[in-house]
Amino acid sequence: MLLLPPCLFFMFEDDLSSVVVSELDLRERVTSLGAEISEAYASIPELTVLCVTNGAVVFAADLIRSIHLSLRLDCISVTNYHCDEAGFTPQELAGSLRLDIQGRHVLLIDDVVDTGRTLRGIVSALEGLKPRSLKTCVLLSKEGRREVGEDADFIGFTIPDLFVVGYGLDFAERYRNLSCVGVLRPDLQNPPAWQ
Repeated sequence: MLLLPPCLFFMFEDDLSSVVVSELDLRERVTSLGAEISEAYASIPELTVLCVTNGAVVFAADLIRSIHLSLRLDCISVTNYHCDEAGFTPQELAGSLRLDIQGRHVLLIDDVVDTGRTLRGIVSALEGLKPRSLKTCVLLSKEGRREVGEDADFIGFTIPDLFVVGYGLDFAERYRNLSCVGVLRPDLQNPPAWQ
């Protein structure tokens, strides 16, 4: 994992009220998570990794370099509100995939699971595409937020229910490039200039 130049972190440092997961902790956990996944899938010939964009891109890019298996990578794009309204259909997700996952061992990578609705919706739709196996991996699992489903199969960190940004997580598409995960100051969570 590459270290972010210190000047970039310091550009945004005042926007964070605290750091929840440091750059060093992220690097160490991603490496150990890659080893766990490699061990869990050691007996298969190839793994298909699906990354949920945009939030999981940074995490997935680092994580797949720590997975020592033959793998294929594809990305899917979903919206949280869509899952709450009608759920996802297998056809919708299949339309956004370049890879056929039928009969494949699939690992879905997402940035965060809180209520569980989005992750459950994606998993249900992917199951309709008949993978041989399907497991989930998230960078963050928020405590006390789960409404549906179980936790992911692989979890980077369990954190309190906080408004966090960085390492792929955003607010209004900003802060994704921070090298840590931090709590965005409350006064910046809805600035009029960004609406």
